Amino acid sequence: MNPDFSKDGGLAPVIVQDAGDGRVLMLGYMNQQAYDQTLATGYVTFFSRSRKKLWMKGETSGNRLRLRQLALDCDADAILVRAEQEGQPAVCHEGYRSCFFRVWDGKAWVTSEPRVFAPEAVYGKS
Repeated sequence: MNPDFSKDGGLAPVIVQDAGDGRVLMLGYMNQQAYDQTLATGYVTFFSRSRKKLWMKGETSGNRLRLRQLALDCDADAILVRAEQEGQPAVCHEGYRSCFFRVWDGKAWVTSEPRVFAPEAVYGKS
């Protein structure tokens, strides 16, 4: 069985989870080509909806995701990636370990963890 890329314009949502502790790190999207490249290289590759092209996570920052396991949901139209972080342990372009670093405290969204790296050190000032 393979992922079903026939829905949602050829894209499947991808949840990335830390292979060690199970923490959810990010959500991205793959098309068939990104999926094939992930399998071929062993590093997680996504399809960028904003840039309309493939991108390997960490190609700029060096904080790559080494593929450890793939799982499909029951409809085969969503993918769970279990990965090991390489480089600084951060997948978020804002410098956090997880893209889900904001939590609702009952009144407001608050930052729940310290930054792992300063994004301007990797990406430059905007």
